[in-house]
Amino acid sequence: MLLLPIGCTQKGREQEMTLTPVLLSIAPIFLLIVLGYLLRRNGIPNVDFWNMNDKIVYWVLMPALLFYKTSTAEFSLHLVGSYSIVIVGGFLAALIFGISSAKLAHLPGDVASSVMQGAARHNAFIALSVAGSLYGTTGLSLGALAMAVLIPVTNFAVVPLMVLLNQPAGKGNFLSLVIRDLRRNPLILSVLAGVAFNLLNVGEIPVLHDTTQLLGNAALPIVLMCVGASLRLREMRASTLPLALSMLGKFIIFPLVVVMLAHWLGLSKLETMIAILFSAAPTASSSYTLARQMGGDAPLMAAITTIQTAVAFLTLPLSLLLIEMYL
Repeated sequence: MLLLPIGCTQKGREQEMTLTPVLLSIAPIFLLIVLGYLLRRNGIPNVDFWNMNDKIVYWVLMPALLFYKTSTAEFSLHLVGSYSIVIVGGFLAALIFGISSAKLAHLPGDVASSVMQGAARHNAFIALSVAGSLYGTTGLSLGALAMAVLIPVTNFAVVPLMVLLNQPAGKGNFLSLVIRDLRRNPLILSVLAGVAFNLLNVGEIPVLHDTTQLLGNAALPIVLMCVGASLRLREMRASTLPLALSMLGKFIIFPLVVVMLAHWLGLSKLETMIAILFSAAPTASSSYTLARQMGGDAPLMAAITTIQTAVAFLTLPLSLLLIEMYL
């Protein structure tokens, strides 16, 4: 059932934050990322293991987590509508900035597509982990709502734009293949299934929800190590302009628009903080794979992903503290 007195659940979490406890809460998350990088770099256990882990996370663990959270969380219809405007508004602003700034700078299509991804896409797994670490169950529920809104929008917006920017000659039917892949996206399907269960108000089904809860509990630590394993420090020789444009869109435009819309729509402090986490999170590690598969500048995308992930260790807590002071 879609109803929730969100304000009641955040009591006791409205105290002022300082930099130290925020860093201490976020540090284990980034340590897991570093651990994944070190393990893969040293061949522990082997490269095939990490490639298989990526598939398990994508096809099993994250869909289970998203289904469980979206099917059991209680949200008001008003909050869902307001959150959609805030999150999607910030995403679209960053998306438009990434494309337009790249075109104004006369960057080629493959570079422009990587700038676009760096400016607008987000690593929802990092954001969700920080939300749970800082704000507990309520933070995870709001994070699941943000993911439920952003995952379909991101996929349906970014993938066709990648096609337009990088479409090779003689592949006119490629768009139909993209649409087919979108329909098979396990993250989108799990969110849709979870929302359907929530709307039907059938409650928790013992075996189904117990299983997805167990799988979901395993998702975040494993996916964070996979994020680290996907980082490529040797490919950080990116040109300054594309990197700067992507970081401007990701760390300035996206969060700024989210704050403005959240203030305009009257979101609570906790709701705004979770929205900021998703807007200020580094770009998704899957951006590199998408760039490689769809003709984007993959080395540039690897550099953007790696640098943004490192920088986010400081920008995430600073963003939260600035919003804390503003609110």
